[in-house]
Amino acid sequence: MVTYKDAGVDIDAGAELVKRLQKICPEIGGFGGLYPLGDQYLVASTDGVGTKLKLAFDQNRHDSIGIDLVAMCVNDIITTGAKPLFFLDYYATSQLDVDQAEQVLGGVIRGCKEAGCVLLGGETAEMPGFYQPGEYDISGFAVGVVPKEDLIDGKEITLGDLLVGIPSSGVHSNGYSLVRKILSLSGEDFREELLAPTRIYVEMIQKFQKEFHLKGISHITGGGLTENIPRMFRGMGAHLHKSNWEISPIFHWLQEVGNVSEEEMFRTFNMGIGMVLVLSPEEAKKLCAANPECQVIGEVTKDKGVIWS
Repeated sequence: MVTYKDAGVDIDAGAELVKRLQKICPEIGGFGGLYPLGDQYLVASTDGVGTKLKLAFDQNRHDSIGIDLVAMCVNDIITTGAKPLFFLDYYATSQLDVDQAEQVLGGVIRGCKEAGCVLLGGETAEMPGFYQPGEYDISGFAVGVVPKEDLIDGKEITLGDLLVGIPSSGVHSNGYSLVRKILSLSGEDFREELLAPTRIYVEMIQKFQKEFHLKGISHITGGGLTENIPRMFRGMGAHLHKSNWEISPIFHWLQEVGNVSEEEMFRTFNMGIGMVLVLSPEEAKKLCAANPECQVIGEVTKDKGVIWS
């Protein structure tokens, strides 16, 4: 069986690094960093697109990469209830290809518009000899704001609260080292949906904040459902019911083609769930009744971590 570690990514090593850094700087480790400013918090996040870029290079398709970049950052900061304010990007390449860069940065602009934030600027760096010809890397930085009284930090979560899943648009921007490993070992053809842009949840989450009492929000990124859901809790865990939602066909395909264990799939990919909300049972049922694409996928339990059925 193929694992994420076989593909060169060690989730445990990343978790250990965060654990060590938290001894020095206890504030880190959340989806977004908080900076107190009067009666508000500024919330900041930074991210990249990872090795999904390699598929973009192979297919010579770059128009959705900028959307991925914005999504990865703003989806992190909205877990606190924050409204995204502005975005900055960093684009580095061996030699500037203006047409290629225009596609990428055009996606950044579209992503910012969808997220309701302003692209303030960024940096374009030419670094010959550092990147391969025709390749680039890109990272982004988003800042939002939330009133202190509206901060969503998981402190109100109690036993018996329900977890509501919001569907993803596909693989999003995590797990692509494993995706590429599967493709290389299997000889399977490229699947079009592997370059589908990451869904931006800003508008939906802002709507839900006005209509329902959200106690916790988790962005399902690197580490999948198994690693990201517990980041909302304080001394509790979750019981998830896999039959409660439809796992996207692309994940079944990856698991079958790559001979990947179910445990590894849920620890690497979002498995069709891009965001998870925690609400009281009454509020969760109201939200799902009003928004049919959302489903109750589990409940909060006393035991730490995630258990499955």
